[in-house]
Amino acid sequence: MPISPNQGSTGGGTLVTVTGTNLAGTSAVKFGSKSATSITQVSPTQVTAVSPSGSGTVGVTVTTPGGTSNPLSYFYVGAPFKSSLETTSGALAGGNTISINGTGLSTATSVSFGAVTATPTVNSDSQLSVTVPAGAAAGSVSVSVTTAGGTNNGLTYTYVDTPTIGALNPTSGPTSGGTAVTITGTNLNSTDSVTFDGTPAPFSVINATTLSAVTPPGTAGAVDVIVTNPGGSDTAVGAFTYVAGPGI
Repeated sequence: MPISPNQGSTGGGTLVTVTGTNLAGTSAVKFGSKSATSITQVSPTQVTAVSPSGSGTVGVTVTTPGGTSNPLSYFYVGAPFKSSLETTSGALAGGNTISINGTGLSTATSVSFGAVTATPTVNSDSQLSVTVPAGAAAGSVSVSVTTAGGTNNGLTYTYVDTPTIGALNPTSGPTSGGTAVTITGTNLNSTDSVTFDGTPAPFSVINATTLSAVTPPGTAGAVDVIVTNPGGSDTAVGAFTYVAGPGI
């Protein structure tokens, strides 16, 4: 006589179906010593009941006028605990895979990012991997994990728009570097890096539309400037020109 599912929350409330024979006259379904909170469906081959609260492993029995069945094992599972996200921000388009660490994650069936749900891969009881779904808008959303034991919140993931570069001022400077350049654009407040011709430049964020960067040494000629944040990168092609000093 099988039972499905064979596990559920310690708080009870799990809809459980027991399949067997001669079940039409079912008068009680017990989880250990506790009666089911309700019996919602009875037929000659199937009984559906709602689990009471409990803990550990208990035997589920069905009672009819003909007697009481043999017990079937049912496992109570505690709610998951999440301790950290491997990555806490990313592109609005989603698509990146992150890890969620915690305990009680082995029965995870879904991970929600705000109102959007994704299906995780269970690596172990202490870790999940999940591909981040696309976000509705830039900003922070709560992350919740649902397992047989329930749902737990408490972590936050931030969707970030890709930066855009509008203009540089000035647009040229010596090959020795050291030129202070103001970069204007959009979504610059979460900038991770600024490069000139692939070389990282020191920078500071002024606000969402303005950065200040100092050019590293470079080779004479026009070079690309790239601004990167967790949402992606934008390239201003040939936006800054290194000028060689005079020779005598």
